[in-house]
Amino acid sequence: MSGRAESEGGRRGRRWAAAARWALWWGTAGVFVVLFPPEREAEPLGLEPGMVAPRDVIAVVSFDVPKSPEQLGQERAAAAAAVPPVYRWQPEAGERMRRRLATLFAALDSAAMRAPGAPGARMAATTAVLQRWAVVVTDPTPLLDDATRAALRIALDSAIREVAVGPLVHAAPEAPVVQIVQGGRERLLPRDSLRTVDALATIAGQRLGSAPAGAAELLRGLARAVAVPTLAPDMAATAVARTRAAASVSPVAYRVLRGEKIVGAHERIGPREATALAAYQAALAARGARDERAVRVRIVGSWLYNAWLLLLFGVFLRLHRRPIYDRLRQLSLLAGLIVAVGAATAAAVAARFPLESVPAPLAVLATALLWEGRLALVLALVLALLLGGQPPLMGLTVPFVVAVGGGAAALSVHMMRWRSRLWRSLVVVVGATAVAVLTLALVRDQSLATTFPALLAAVGVAALSCIVVVGVLPLLEQWAGVVTAQTLLELADLNRPLLRRLALEAPGTYVHTINVANLAEAACAAVGADPLLARVGAYYHDIGKLARPQYFIENQPGGRNPHDKIKPQASAQIIRGHVLEGLRLAEREGLPEAVRAFIREHHGTQRISFFYEQACEGTTERPPDTAAFSYPGPKPQSKETAILMLADAVESAARALPDPTLERLRELVERIVAAKVASGQLSESPLTLRDLETIKGTFVRVLIGMHHRRVDYPASAGGVAVGAGAAAQDALQT
Repeated sequence: MSGRAESEGGRRGRRWAAAARWALWWGTAGVFVVLFPPEREAEPLGLEPGMVAPRDVIAVVSFDVPKSPEQLGQERAAAAAAVPPVYRWQPEAGERMRRRLATLFAALDSAAMRAPGAPGARMAATTAVLQRWAVVVTDPTPLLDDATRAALRIALDSAIREVAVGPLVHAAPEAPVVQIVQGGRERLLPRDSLRTVDALATIAGQRLGSAPAGAAELLRGLARAVAVPTLAPDMAATAVARTRAAASVSPVAYRVLRGEKIVGAHERIGPREATALAAYQAALAARGARDERAVRVRIVGSWLYNAWLLLLFGVFLRLHRRPIYDRLRQLSLLAGLIVAVGAATAAAVAARFPLESVPAPLAVLATALLWEGRLALVLALVLALLLGGQPPLMGLTVPFVVAVGGGAAALSVHMMRWRSRLWRSLVVVVGATAVAVLTLALVRDQSLATTFPALLAAVGVAALSCIVVVGVLPLLEQWAGVVTAQTLLELADLNRPLLRRLALEAPGTYVHTINVANLAEAACAAVGADPLLARVGAYYHDIGKLARPQYFIENQPGGRNPHDKIKPQASAQIIRGHVLEGLRLAEREGLPEAVRAFIREHHGTQRISFFYEQACEGTTERPPDTAAFSYPGPKPQSKETAILMLADAVESAARALPDPTLERLRELVERIVAAKVASGQLSESPLTLRDLETIKGTFVRVLIGMHHRRVDYPASAGGVAVGAGAAAQDALQT
């Protein structure tokens, strides 16, 4: 029943953890939607011509600014006037002119022959014919002469034959060019190449030669009467062409792009700005910016965009950084860092800081220090895409600056092994950010006056981010249960007060601690564990012996053992008490949980066999309670604490070997590791059998170096006499 209940509790715990991860995922995506909401239509601007704009008005949608009715009317009229008039070619015009000429002169001949003996009647008849043909002349007398009429007719006929093959119009058009439509083809002719009816009279006059007085006036009048233009104006086609030309004039004066400034803060609203502002309000209404459904759609789209990117990051953690994924505190810290960068960026946008001032190094550097640089580099790229997809940040600027600056922060962490060397990482991050901003300025061909404010803001925010990370790093370590390399290096300083106390008050334990640290560090490096954490954990694992150092054998002078004067139960309490006392000192010193685990787990739950056997020999009743003679535990939970347990036992046993040869050390290591495995003390650690084989080989190699024999030097050289060499070398173990 109890096993079933534990199984059910485990399943509930896993379901709760999965639900918490999903909540973190969706919640973080939702927070970014709140921080960077999709743009809604701005309230009516209330800006009129002559007013001064209190703030920048930036277009949230692209729109067209129309031309004024007056400007549009003028441009369309000019476009229509520029269209040349259309004329159609009349191929039958020459034949019609000749027929009209024949008809006119037939009527004149008939009038002249009606009353041969009465000149007045002939004049009246001729005048009547001219009036009927709308020929206006001052003196029609020459037409009464048969020879003159014949000469005029011949001259006009010759002129008609010449002009009938070319462009002939009644009157020259005002347009400098005309469009001729002939046989389905169109061509343009300059006005100067057109002939008018007066040209017909001129040519006829040239053909007439010597002529009586008044013949020129007669020719003009008769030419106009019989003229039929070879080019007839097509008014309908001209009107259609001019209408099309007018309609082709764009009503748009210019286009304002999304994100472009319409009017700047403290600028006066002129006619141009007023027209643009009115068009902006109209565009917002026309584009449906007031439509709540459209806003909801954009919110969902933005949420999904954020969620997909964060999901990819979560999958990366699950596949490649599983310990972080399994620990909700660490996962929530990552989410908090991402949200912190988003909130700081949103505040910068609201304060109208340049877009280059995104504090991405804040999250990236913290991640690199807490975990490692490769994870931080992935986070930098995720932040670049995440921030670059938010409505006010879309474009090239934010993704590029975040990717370059964040990448530099991730890669620079190896330069910051100590907090005092923050300046190295700071220089790299600030330099990379400056290079990114300047690169964008070169790409866009921006002036120095435009680039300098963005550069100053970007490098200032990058530097401030690095400083803030170092300040809050201890709090982040405490929350996530992570100890950074910087903290470990500081704890590894042997001049720290607690370690100085250990060296002075328990020198044997101090030497033992150093030797164990060397063993554990080498073994961790060999199996892929954290060697620095193992060394620091080894330094502090026995600090509880400071309470009663004389009760531990490494601190006892030869022949004096205070355990000889007390009962086994009391001795066992003192021995097991050094774990609890060590935890008390660790808490007082503020040691990280990762280091306290070495104090808590380095003996596991194993029995204090020496005093337990003494207690059993001293009683005839039932055996004493084994719990009183066992360490409180728990068993080692990590590779590092398990390796420390083995190193602790091996180092203590090796010091007791009278002659630590290679074979004896190898046999000792094999026996101790086998005993720990058999007792189940390593059952909860992630060490594998392959790891154990590697660890044993590493222990033997290090122990050989620690327990090698020195060379016997001659007494004349300041050494020990050969006869006393063996005894001396047994005493001098390094």
